[in-house]
Amino acid sequence: MTTGFVEAARREKLKELLERGVAPFAYRFERTATAQQAIAAYTRDDDLRIDVFRASGKGGQHVNKTSSAVRITHLPTGIVVSCQQERSQGKNKATAMKMLKARLYERAVAEREAKKAEVDKQKTDIAWGNQIRSYVFQPYTMVNDHRTELKVSDVHKVMDGDLDPFIEAFLQRFGSNGK
Repeated sequence: MTTGFVEAARREKLKELLERGVAPFAYRFERTATAQQAIAAYTRDDDLRIDVFRASGKGGQHVNKTSSAVRITHLPTGIVVSCQQERSQGKNKATAMKMLKARLYERAVAEREAKKAEVDKQKTDIAWGNQIRSYVFQPYTMVNDHRTELKVSDVHKVMDGDLDPFIEAFLQRFGSNGK
C-alpha cells in the first residue's frame, strides 16, 4: 500500500518536472540532514563516476568472483568514497551514495560557515564609543551623528521619523555606495 502511494507521488513529481521543462532524470534529490537542519543536496548523475571492483579481505571464493565493491567519485569537488562492506553491489552502492552525500553536506556546511565568518569579520564591536548616533534628551536636546558629525537640535522630530538630514549627510560624505 505504501509503495503505491510512493509511486503515485513519483509520477506526480515527474509530470510536474516535465511541465516545467526540467530534465527529470538529471537530478537526484535526497534529504541529507535531520529535520532541524533541513538542507537539501543536489547531485547530478553526470557529475558522478562510479567504479566497481573486487573487494579485498575475508570472503573466500565469493570475493574473487564478483565485483561487489563500489567507488564513487564526485567530479566537481573531487570527493571519493568507496564501500565494500556488503556482499551485494547494490547495497554497497547505496551505502557509498549515503557517504558521498554526507561528505557533500559537510562541505556545504563548511562553506556556509566560512561565508558567515567573512561577514562576521567585517562587523565592529558593540562597545562604548562605536555607536552611530547619540540622543540627548536632558538637560538640552540634541542628536549627534558620529559618522557624519551632523548635529540636530530637535530630538523629538528625529524620534518621530525625520531622518532625512542624516541620510543626506551620509550620502554626501560617503557617496551612494556607503563605504
